Amino acid sequence: HSDADVGMHALTDAILGAIAQGDIGDHFPPSEPKWKGAPSRIFLEKARDLVAQAGGEITHCDITIICEAPKIGPHRDAMRQSLAEILRIDVGRISVKATTTEQLGFTGRREGVAALATASVKLPASD
Repeated sequence: HSDADVGMHALTDAILGAIAQGDIGDHFPPSEPKWKGAPSRIFLEKARDLVAQAGGEITHCDITIICEAPKIGPHRDAMRQSLAEILRIDVGRISVKATTTEQLGFTGRREGVAALATASVKLPASD
């Protein structure tokens, strides 16, 4: 339903998971037409804002993009900078890397791209 930026989608889910706020589909249901074609940065900004509302801060993000093409290396720094700006954290706290499936599966056949992400969030102590 959006611009299909799999890296941002995976990172949004990782951040939402870190604060126990469900997943991207809970906040942006694919059944709602208003999210069709929506820029992925909107989803990531919402996750960032939910962390802030909980009194927390995003301390580190890591994305692994799984694909044969395009090559991620030439775009890595720009991707990290863009994510840092959206999340309002230092670029040194963001990692973007890529791997392949050695030509196996849908990513190996170049039929799509997959991504995995983790996020560390520091939250205030609960009572």
